[in-house]
Amino acid sequence: MTTQAVLFDLDGTLADTALDLGSALNRLLAEEGRPAQPDHLIRPIASHGARALIALGFGIHPDHPGFAELRARFLDHYDHSFADRTCLFDGVPELIGALDQRGLPWGIITNKPMRFTDRLIPTLPFPVAPRVVVSGDTVGVAKPDPRPMHYACERIGLDPRDCLYVGDAERDIQAGRNAGMRTALAAWGYIADSDRPDEWGADIHIATPLDLLAHL
Repeated sequence: MTTQAVLFDLDGTLADTALDLGSALNRLLAEEGRPAQPDHLIRPIASHGARALIALGFGIHPDHPGFAELRARFLDHYDHSFADRTCLFDGVPELIGALDQRGLPWGIITNKPMRFTDRLIPTLPFPVAPRVVVSGDTVGVAKPDPRPMHYACERIGLDPRDCLYVGDAERDIQAGRNAGMRTALAAWGYIADSDRPDEWGADIHIATPLDLLAHL
């Protein structure tokens, strides 16, 4: 089936957000008298958001009684620096421009909260604005639930089967597959050594953003 639109994850797929996320975590750790975490440990889990970052820094998970308070403080730190060092990955602007030249609409489906997504995306140098943006709290559920994917398709007026979803995490591939989309793994993204992307079931594996064009 011919691809009529391309939808993307944000963190680790379109934008390199790891440095800003890591800075927020390390400021929180400093407040608590804990050692900073190095970039090489932060980068592979950056796509997984506050839950994974707090687990890295504090060794606790959402069922811990102190998790909610730490998460709130982490997000407040990130709120003040979410666009300081975040940038698009090499080749992303050219990819978006090529999609536009081919008449293919594009959009973003991310688990990032709306409070950040709505302010971050306008700061990024996309040559063409996304047709649709769906954040982690837009429809009340996040990936891998397929509802954000279905909502995006409704907004652009296409069947999920006509869309390709590109992401760097297992939940991205799961969400796309659950929604009936073709999926592409962004192999340049935040993939940990412990991940097994060959087992995620993506239809396409691409090494760089511009490699996607050969599959459209």
